[in-house]
Amino acid sequence: MKIARVPNHLFLLALLAALLVAIFLLSLSLGSVSIPLEQIVTILFGGGAEKASWATIVLKFRLPKAITAALAGAALSASGLQMQTLFRNPLADPFVLGISSGASLGVALVVLAAGVAGGSTLLAGVSLVGDMSLAVASITGSVLVLLLVMAVAQRVQSTMTLLILGLMFGYATSALVSVLLYFSIAERIQAYISWTFGSFGGVTWSQLQVFGPVVVAALILSHLLVKSLNALLLGDTYARSMGLNVRLARLGVILTSASLAGAVTAFCGPIGFLGVAVPHLCRALLNTSDHRLLLPAVTLLGAGLALAADLLAQLPGSQLTLPLNAVTALLGAPVVGWVILRQRNLRESFAG
Repeated sequence: MKIARVPNHLFLLALLAALLVAIFLLSLSLGSVSIPLEQIVTILFGGGAEKASWATIVLKFRLPKAITAALAGAALSASGLQMQTLFRNPLADPFVLGISSGASLGVALVVLAAGVAGGSTLLAGVSLVGDMSLAVASITGSVLVLLLVMAVAQRVQSTMTLLILGLMFGYATSALVSVLLYFSIAERIQAYISWTFGSFGGVTWSQLQVFGPVVVAALILSHLLVKSLNALLLGDTYARSMGLNVRLARLGVILTSASLAGAVTAFCGPIGFLGVAVPHLCRALLNTSDHRLLLPAVTLLGAGLALAADLLAQLPGSQLTLPLNAVTALLGAPVVGWVILRQRNLRESFAG
């Protein structure tokens, strides 16, 4: 496990934090209506804007969307890092291993079977109790799939076999969702399909009261597990020799990873590629496998990249909006290709 000089790492973390703040402000400034940055700062600090409509746009629409994007990016990136460490697999992430599909199945069972959907987005008009049920169903689905993958991982030595099985789990849960869609009415089908494109704009302030605390709590727990993650990275035998309760540590990683991925999937849709791409970008940037530095880095970079992807999807100055998953795929696919090409070096890194 490589551990470089801490001052350099602290400088890079500070740089990532500054970049996140800059992208956050840009996301509030740019859109179909451009608002000057100084007006954004004035509005955020409670001052009066030159135009009353600007304050409405920022506070009612863009601010909750930007907060959602930052939380979702941080959550998916942290979840991906934990799963890559847990499975000692450089291509593990919520999407590849079927965790997002399990979360999608949980949402589909609540929404399509119970008939909750309405409006232009899947979550439109859902009450606070409905938000909680969606979050619980999504997290439960992701936990069950992750536990199934973990059980198979105990019997399978090949990482490629595990990835293929993860895809099979994803296909199986997608098939169950397709059955639910087949027996649903057209409005629910359209709402669900729109939800699968991914979006940070459908989360309101009331829904953030559920989404925000779940993600923040899971991120805090993830940061409390950094010593366990470092030990697991070096293998179960070494972890046990350090006095680590491996089973308890794995359970903690499973619950936090599934909670992060499940909450994002419930409220934003199945967002791909961030979970697998961001951890590798941070490893290359920091040149370390130490989770004490990697976890804060993926949290900051993941939040920033999610905001950047959402900004690109909005096509600033235009009324058009691209599917978010298309943008994250365009950003993440080159990183995944680079990971595969460097697979020998990655194996050495994961082997400590």
